[in-house]
Amino acid sequence: MISYKPSDWIHFLFSFHKSDTFRQLGILMIALGLYAYGVRYVEKEYFHIDVNSEISKLTILHTILGTVMSLLLVFRTNTAYDRWWEGRKLWGSLTNSSRNLASKMNAILHFSDHENRNFYRKSIPLFAFTLSQHLLLEKTRTELDQDFTDEFELPLDVQHKPNYLASLIHQRTYKLRKEEKITEIELLSINSELSNFLEVSGACERIKNTPIPYSYSSFLRKFILFYIITLPWVFSSTLGNYVVPFSIFIFYVLGSLELIAEEIEDPFGGDENDVPIEKISQNIKRNVSEIIR
Repeated sequence: MISYKPSDWIHFLFSFHKSDTFRQLGILMIALGLYAYGVRYVEKEYFHIDVNSEISKLTILHTILGTVMSLLLVFRTNTAYDRWWEGRKLWGSLTNSSRNLASKMNAILHFSDHENRNFYRKSIPLFAFTLSQHLLLEKTRTELDQDFTDEFELPLDVQHKPNYLASLIHQRTYKLRKEEKITEIELLSINSELSNFLEVSGACERIKNTPIPYSYSSFLRKFILFYIITLPWVFSSTLGNYVVPFSIFIFYVLGSLELIAEEIEDPFGGDENDVPIEKISQNIKRNVSEIIR
């Protein structure tokens, strides 16, 4: 995710990131400018339509359509941001559960019990790393395994590694209960954190696997295309040659809103503005390592 200082307006105006919509729409904006100029040229040279300051009924109709489309884009952007914010809250919940579980196990387990303390110190942050890789649809596990013991060499044939790892943590925890290294009350105390691991995983998968309905996205893009194509024909006689920059600017605004919504509707896609799940995983690992020594 891009880090920035909200009060630095100069930086906003003159910096262009890889995900900036101006970069993505640049070629289309040039093509639209040429198209708008061509429309103006045809109307002036072949239809002999001069600049008229009067606003026609067609212009009013087009303006109303623009207002309707703006409302649709606002709904689209808000819906996409809600998905992004929910994803961020889920990973915040995973961070809290990881810290709480590590803190409780650090207090419950004896300092001489190196085996079990080492297990939780490594398995808790590994769940976050595994979940992040699972959401990014990356099959490799090299980076996850290099800092861990053979006990955490997750089998290659496991299809859902977060589930498998959560199961290992549950098995070890209930084994400690059977060995009476933790009490029934202590088990109940840490059960909420254990359950939250898979609840976060399931909620993230729900966001990942349920995009905005195709029919809605398809309709909105067709609406934008129709609006932009007809824009030079409607306003050419009113604005004259100014219809070229006017059309480009309107397309830039509408197209940017759609691109922004498209990017943030999947908060786990690995784009610059997505939820930084890998950095959060590293933060969880650092915190847990500080708690369980």
